[in-house]
Amino acid sequence: MINYTNQQYRDKKLALIQKVPTPITPVRFDKNSRHITLAYFEKKSTVDYIGVVQGIPICFDAKECHTDTFPMQNVHQHQMEFMEGYEEQKGVSFLLIYFSHRQECYYLRFTELKKYWDRMEAGGPKHFKYEELTPDYFIPMGNGAAIHYLVALQKDLKER
Repeated sequence: MINYTNQQYRDKKLALIQKVPTPITPVRFDKNSRHITLAYFEKKSTVDYIGVVQGIPICFDAKECHTDTFPMQNVHQHQMEFMEGYEEQKGVSFLLIYFSHRQECYYLRFTELKKYWDRMEAGGPKHFKYEELTPDYFIPMGNGAAIHYLVALQKDLKER
């Protein structure tokens, strides 16, 4: 859904967002089809997507959650460090979390993510709940995009 949305944004000249490939090292190949059958990750990846929206650099990671509780273990230290550095360079970092059982997508601002991260690091819950999220940052579906996250990004930018 995100790839489709990004293509729609590109076609409409609203944004240029690219999927960041995860570097792998192939270990075993199927001789007949020449497909990789076993591989391992070379290094830790940063985020899933990176690009620019009307001159504003953005980066984000896509997550999926099947319950109303999002485990913070789904976000890694190296991702937090990358997004924090991105924000320090005047970029915008966020997560898109798809709550599949509700068929809802949430734009989690980096400042909100950092709040949950710091709470966890201080010995608090190792998760956050759906009920804790700001209703205004749920992403509307439609308008020619499967997940129209630019609406939430615009709100984020106004509140900075």
